[in-house]
Amino acid sequence: MFDLDISKLAVIGVVALVVIGPEKLPRVARTVGALIGKAQRYVSDVKAEVNRSMELDELKKMKEEMEKAARDVEGAVQTNVTDFEKDWQATAGSITNTITSDSDRSGSATSNYGDEFHVPLEYKHPKKKWRVKQSAMPQWFKAKSGVRRQALSGAARVARYRPKPL
Repeated sequence: MFDLDISKLAVIGVVALVVIGPEKLPRVARTVGALIGKAQRYVSDVKAEVNRSMELDELKKMKEEMEKAARDVEGAVQTNVTDFEKDWQATAGSITNTITSDSDRSGSATSNYGDEFHVPLEYKHPKKKWRVKQSAMPQWFKAKSGVRRQALSGAARVARYRPKPL
């Protein structure tokens, strides 16, 4: 912007010394330096604010793109789910039609044939026996090595470990 070299700065310094005088020159130089520093800080603050606003705009654009992508994925999943449900209903309908047509051919309206192929529409828990644990160690080895095979109740534990009367 300004092309200042040492010779031009020297000329400006000599002119300032002559015009302002040697008594006021240090105070004026301090004031000018402070004003230049404030101007530089102001310019850097403005640059930082512009950069923040640009980054904010970029983040807003990125957010909009992510939301659009999420909506697209959600729409695709929803269409796949509806297609699967339609196929499932069609398959279940064809199975029930086959079962009813087979029971009509057999001639018995009270046949249990349709009950055998009943497809449950909701999930049922298999009711596992969670207390029964199977081990790879055989029972005879557990008995020989003294591994406790059954848990004792509180009363049984008291009866077993109660000190014997003298």
